[in-house]
Amino acid sequence: MVNELAGKVAVVTGGASGIGRGMVERFVAEGARVVIADVEEGLGAQLAAALGPDALFRRTDVSDPEQVGELVAAAVERFGGLHVMVNNAGVSGPLRRLLDEDFEDFHRIMAVNVLGVMAGTRDAARHMAANGGGSIINVSSIGGIQAGGGVMTYRASKAAVIQFTKSAAIELAHYEIRVNAIAPGNIPTPLVAKSAANMDPEKLERFEAKIRQTMRDDRPLKREGTSDDIAEAALYFATDRSRYVTGTVLPVDGGTVAGKVIRDRR
Repeated sequence: MVNELAGKVAVVTGGASGIGRGMVERFVAEGARVVIADVEEGLGAQLAAALGPDALFRRTDVSDPEQVGELVAAAVERFGGLHVMVNNAGVSGPLRRLLDEDFEDFHRIMAVNVLGVMAGTRDAARHMAANGGGSIINVSSIGGIQAGGGVMTYRASKAAVIQFTKSAAIELAHYEIRVNAIAPGNIPTPLVAKSAANMDPEKLERFEAKIRQTMRDDRPLKREGTSDDIAEAALYFATDRSRYVTGTVLPVDGGTVAGKVIRDRR
């Protein structure tokens, strides 16, 4: 299919790089006009310039609800409406044992990962409720579904996104607003490296390689996931193909949360 989003306006937070960038590029390719929201001004401006007049960059810190409201208003003012809101921006924290946790990053992680999603959902829904509905897509993580050690605040924040998504879907269905979540897993992004940013470069490289190998070992499908896989899931939720789908959480993880890999098939 081509031009599945023709005539649609979308906002993607955290859209300057990684998973967010993949969604922005796919949405524009499918005919949408997209507002890229991010704190990375250089990357965001470069991406918007590369994509042409159908893309606009707006610096936005989603931990500030006022900035989120201004973002939605800017999309409506520039492109005349808002049909798809992707709350993708997220941060992690240092990878450390719970016994060593000082919770220094707790408020920042929760503000970006939870408050940002809630504010984005609310402000997009305010416009959509008065204009025939729309689709809101919240990006969680398999870390919000599957328990594990390390990055406890990050995991808790992503679990909160899932519960909020389901609750918002129930409340906003009356307005023909669909609210769904994507839970990526095993997708190469800078987030793993950022969780161990204080390591020396060689140790960081070994650490990230070890984490990635563990992810591969836990994944039933052999092929690596990419940002394109997440963009494909987002496109599904953004289009009328999912017109009867709301309140769902879609893991895009090669089967990781489905269960343990069977290694010996002799």
